[in-house]
Amino acid sequence: MEALRREDPRRFGRFTVLARFQEAASAVQYVARDTGTGELAVITAARPALAAVPAFRRRFQAEARTAERLAGGWVTPPLETGSLEADEDELLWTATQYVPALPLAEAIGVAGPLPERALRILGAGIAEILSRVHAGGSVLQGLAPGTVLLAEDGPRLTAFGPLGAAAAAEARPGGQLSVRLGYLTPEQVAGKEVGAPSDLFVLGLLLAYAATGTTPFTEGPPEEAARRIAEADPELGAVPEELRDLIAGCLAKDPAERPTAGTVAAELALEGAAGLARGGWLPERLAAAVADQEARVRALEAPEEAEAAETAGEPEDAVPGAAAEAPEGAQAEAPATQTPTDPRATAATAATTNATPAPAPGTATGDIGEDRGTTRFLNTGPKPPQSDRATTHLSLPHELPPGRPPVPALPAGATTPAAPAFPASPGLRAPVHHHTHGSPAPYPAAALPPSATTAQGNNGNGGGNGPMVALPLPPAPTPPEGSATSRRTLIAIAAAAVGGLVVGGGAVAAMGGGETAAATDAKPPAPKPRRTLPGQPPEPRWSYSHPASESAPLTTALWRDRLLVVTSESQASAVDVSTGKRVWQRADAAKGQAAVVAGDLCFVASPTEFLWLAPKDGTVVHRVRYADGFTDLPDLQVGRLAGHSGAVIWFTGSRTVTVKAPKPKKGKKKAADKRVVQAYFFAYDIVRRAEVWRTRVPAGRAPGTPLYRVVAERSADLLVRQDAVTLTAAEVKAAKGKGSIRSFDQQTGKLRWTKQYGTAGPEAAVTGDEDGTLYAGAGVHLQSFEADTGKPLWRVEGTAGSAFGTPLVAGPVLHTTERSRQVGAVERESGRLVWRRSTEVPGIGSAPALTLSGSGKTLLASDATQVTAFSAADGERLWKFQDIGAAAPKGATVSAPYRTLAVGAHIIVQRDRAFYAFPVA
Repeated sequence: MEALRREDPRRFGRFTVLARFQEAASAVQYVARDTGTGELAVITAARPALAAVPAFRRRFQAEARTAERLAGGWVTPPLETGSLEADEDELLWTATQYVPALPLAEAIGVAGPLPERALRILGAGIAEILSRVHAGGSVLQGLAPGTVLLAEDGPRLTAFGPLGAAAAAEARPGGQLSVRLGYLTPEQVAGKEVGAPSDLFVLGLLLAYAATGTTPFTEGPPEEAARRIAEADPELGAVPEELRDLIAGCLAKDPAERPTAGTVAAELALEGAAGLARGGWLPERLAAAVADQEARVRALEAPEEAEAAETAGEPEDAVPGAAAEAPEGAQAEAPATQTPTDPRATAATAATTNATPAPAPGTATGDIGEDRGTTRFLNTGPKPPQSDRATTHLSLPHELPPGRPPVPALPAGATTPAAPAFPASPGLRAPVHHHTHGSPAPYPAAALPPSATTAQGNNGNGGGNGPMVALPLPPAPTPPEGSATSRRTLIAIAAAAVGGLVVGGGAVAAMGGGETAAATDAKPPAPKPRRTLPGQPPEPRWSYSHPASESAPLTTALWRDRLLVVTSESQASAVDVSTGKRVWQRADAAKGQAAVVAGDLCFVASPTEFLWLAPKDGTVVHRVRYADGFTDLPDLQVGRLAGHSGAVIWFTGSRTVTVKAPKPKKGKKKAADKRVVQAYFFAYDIVRRAEVWRTRVPAGRAPGTPLYRVVAERSADLLVRQDAVTLTAAEVKAAKGKGSIRSFDQQTGKLRWTKQYGTAGPEAAVTGDEDGTLYAGAGVHLQSFEADTGKPLWRVEGTAGSAFGTPLVAGPVLHTTERSRQVGAVERESGRLVWRRSTEVPGIGSAPALTLSGSGKTLLASDATQVTAFSAADGERLWKFQDIGAAAPKGATVSAPYRTLAVGAHIIVQRDRAFYAFPVA
């Protein structure tokens, strides 16, 4: 902590600022007190120079929304997000409840490596957060030793995207934003895309660091160290033996071989991190350090007016209660010195960062490339902490026109400021340890891929801070990787403009500041030239035919992108998605819903029981019969899954009970007993194999199980819709012919509210997003609504005589589908049309089902006639695929609808018994 400076705001909304807490790359953090409640808070205020960049503002707000969605458990709920007028600038800020805790990096400095039990709690808690992030299709990229905190009751995560975990962030000419990260994974070193497994690799690094106090890869020059990340085995000899295999799995070079976050959480703490942490978990020295920090923070008082301070002879920006933090005799403009939380820890000095003014035109720079991209070192100013860590450098321009995005060249001689003293860690300060070049650090630096170009910058010593590699900066939530707004696509374009991925000094990649697809309100853009014949599909990598001796497939799903699990009336079987070869078949899981990941097992819900299958051979590892698992609900019938997220599934169950008629009055005939259907909506943890909650719901048409579908998952609740076919006439009448959405509390299952939206009927297609926006068909239109208020936001005109099918949320874009066989894309925020194309199937029929490829670049529309592939960015029709179908008895032709499943760089197309794996962009 340090005293407030003259330029620091004294209030943020209802919060009175007490002291500076710490400085991060993109923000300054303050200790503040809520004037209404007196509670302490940590204010994270964006640096004014960065807040003026539109791309930064969008990213800052997106990461704040991610924190709101993840609030609860090991994520401290934000108290408020706002803006503040400061002179001519507007500051962005968020307020979070103060939680006494130490950053992992500081904790290791205070007490050394963590014991095994503390490691399990730390890893399980962070893995539980990652599991929630990955279930929504996002990638966190917010893990670092300074963003993982150790509190009294368990770990905390304080960064929810690259900005929060940035080692450096800088506004550049032309409205660009430069962000430098502090760690790499093998796929990033190779210039490949990041995904959920990338978060698991960094988690493995963090756990190894927490277990040993050092990196699991041998120290050395930056290029050699990163080469080891990509090629060498980690050194885990000092890691507790019980955890060695799990951490080694996280550090696997092949992302496909790493465990999922849910698996890690279950293996580290089957009862959950909170259960294992009961009774305390921190070593004595760390617990004392946390308590000491809390005492000093709570002793802070609001600073007096400057005039009163001067009268008292104190420095103008002194903060009562924080005077002991300032070094004796320090000058007003000198860098602040922090006192470690534990007095036995080595004192550390926080380096301040001063932007370097742009040199005069003509001054030599370290840039390489054309006007579409530049490569340079971050090589000015004092060395940041852990200066040899691998780095990721990205750049976001203010505006980005359609097509290949240019990257404005930097002014001649422009340099990048040194990384600020701290990573972004709302709630805690982290000490800064000065390193000499080549000193140990938790993460080694980036390696140079073959054929990479190295640039040397001028930092006064003839060298740079190490190589830099251009990598994606996924949003929160992650957008489709190849959409018109996809950062990954734009990075690839920018890299291609300078001859591929340029490494060595930091590749600067252009990113879309507008973050919206190129709109074509009137006519769509002209198709780009193609090298292959229009409409010709690629050659399938493999094809598989389900045996005619078995019953036809009922359900098909993917397990971890490794197995294609097919269930039928007679059995379940699995096909290796890499080869198309059948791996196993079992009669146990017949008629089931398959391929939900439950740790390392495959979960299947059959008509009579829950099954957990070994993916290797299909053996039943666990079995829970409904009669045994729900003993208070005999004869429970379970319907199809309503949805799932991480380790939790949601489903509806019902049973029929007999209600005895009351005893008749004397002389009256006894009434007949009644048969009544009772229905429940369940949440069930398939890793712990335990019911989470249940709640009574309308039974609908009796007999039978009402079918529900989760249309949106939010941090606090689930938005659920009942299928129209199960509604009774009375229910339809009560809703006045409109469709209803129910909100169920995530934690308790309690029904919070039921609402109708515009003219959307019971059968209208509906989906929602994590921000609480619903998209529903209303007549021939598609409308968006605020879920909590029902307020209409925008409307998209549909095709005359048609209706919209279920749209597909893809980052900032919403892909649409209509019964007229029109497929398109609109901006989620505004409803502005981006593109609209026809599959060229004539007439009005069922709206095509939409699937996005793993890269996000290709949109697949499937109906009963064909599969049509479109470019997700601009709607260009790429190819079509039709299969003649299987021969049915008596010469009939089977014409089952097509289904598509995305798996890695392939799309699996199914039509009845036939499966094809097509490579797609």
